[in-house]
Amino acid sequence: MRSSRVLLTGLMAALLGSCGGGGGSGSGGGPPIGGGSGFTPGVFAAATSFEARCSAPRSGSDPQGRPWPDRLGTALDEKNWLRSWTHELYLWYREVADRDPAAFSVLDYFDLLKTPQSTASGQPKDRFHFAIPTDAWLQQSQLGSSAGYGLQWAILADTPPRELRVAYIEPGATSPAAAVGLARGARVLAIDGIDLVNSTAGADIDRLNDALFPSGTGQSHSFTVQDIGGGPQRSVSMTSANVTATPVQNTRSIATTSGPVGYLLFNDHIATSEAGLVQAITTLRNAGVVDLVLDLRYNGGGFLDIASELAYMVAGNARTSGRTFELLQFNDQHPTRDPVTGELLAPLPFHSTAEGFSVAQGTALPTLNLGRVYVLTGGGTCSASESIINSLRGVDVEVIQVGSTTCGKPYGFYPTDNCGTTYFSIQFRGVNAKQFGDYAGGFSPANTVGAAGVLLPGCSVADDFAHALGDANEGRLAVALNYRATSGQCGVAPSGVAPNGAAGKAAPPFAEPVVRKSPWLENRILRR
Repeated sequence: MRSSRVLLTGLMAALLGSCGGGGGSGSGGGPPIGGGSGFTPGVFAAATSFEARCSAPRSGSDPQGRPWPDRLGTALDEKNWLRSWTHELYLWYREVADRDPAAFSVLDYFDLLKTPQSTASGQPKDRFHFAIPTDAWLQQSQLGSSAGYGLQWAILADTPPRELRVAYIEPGATSPAAAVGLARGARVLAIDGIDLVNSTAGADIDRLNDALFPSGTGQSHSFTVQDIGGGPQRSVSMTSANVTATPVQNTRSIATTSGPVGYLLFNDHIATSEAGLVQAITTLRNAGVVDLVLDLRYNGGGFLDIASELAYMVAGNARTSGRTFELLQFNDQHPTRDPVTGELLAPLPFHSTAEGFSVAQGTALPTLNLGRVYVLTGGGTCSASESIINSLRGVDVEVIQVGSTTCGKPYGFYPTDNCGTTYFSIQFRGVNAKQFGDYAGGFSPANTVGAAGVLLPGCSVADDFAHALGDANEGRLAVALNYRATSGQCGVAPSGVAPNGAAGKAAPPFAEPVVRKSPWLENRILRR
């Protein structure tokens, strides 16, 4: 997998390619790999004729105990499979340049099999195209484990003087960050004696990146940090380990004069989150909550079925029974059938029973039966998380948004393995029960300053690293509670506006943190 680390430099922060890596000639051409391709522009053999023909076939079995289907082939077979598969399934297949695959390595060729077009705002139309090794995909999506320190970094300033803080940590015995007492808001000042805030030397930047985003387990580094609320600096040492994520955290009931309000932090739509969400909603139901604050500010997405389950658990059966959670729309070659499953296209329902990710399939799901929900969002709220917002609006649940504009991704895909690499290529868009799915610019609180997406009731509020997530005084949660108590008053100036409200005057926008996750956790994913 090409690194998805955030590169801290003296000039910028960038995402280093999000697709699978490997050598080869690169996109600039070079000698053919595997000889002539027999390429004929505009002529595509069926993808199945090249499927599982691998230059390095795998031995052994998949997680279900089935032998891998691989048989001996060539890199050209793998590229021809990608070419035909893209033509058959890619949502914007008509916009993909048809190139002879012979001149490229497999993964460099995959990088090119997407639309080059941009959105009205100037962003790439497809900024969601990536691939990862299949074994890494299985480990992350099913077990929720990956190598690291058991925390998520938040970059608030990527040029000197840089500001890097802890967004949240994973609790539990596998988390090195928890073991040394790190918590949300802790600021990193130096690593292994290198000044993270001010250094511009290239060698220092490389060493900082290596320490912040370890490539495996057993890598030890020393961090100089300042904990939340200021105070003296301290040094902590952490060794990277396989950390199991806790995707649902901080479930609690907050007492108010008009009844208890539930809060839960939901960070990833992974398999283990199904059990965590069922437990959290059950706890809040038993507490008799009359409203819910759902914190999705760092949730980039994952399994769409889990988003459907959570939306049902919020809204309940009366509002969702027989209604559409999301209807998938594929490219114009597939107007009536899902081209992956072969099934007739039908709306994805609000799941009222567990799908079997980490709760026994068919188990009835608990519900809160709410007609409104307060959703805390950030720039990292993406894809499957946006589906929750859009689908609830589709069945007339009032969604009040507090935070900042979401990422804007009404698209998704079926992860597809071939020869040990799992490919993610946009295959469908999703619309809600009202046939709405046009939010490529994201969702934005109503008083958002400047460029905004689809406007929802609510308040633009900067992320607050001075309080723990779930603390009633934390900026976004406090505003949500105030909005509820005052029938729609934000109580604070929107991020980016001068606090004194002076006409024509705007302060620099509050920093929206960049929290990078594995690309698959920033998507809308369906299982076969």
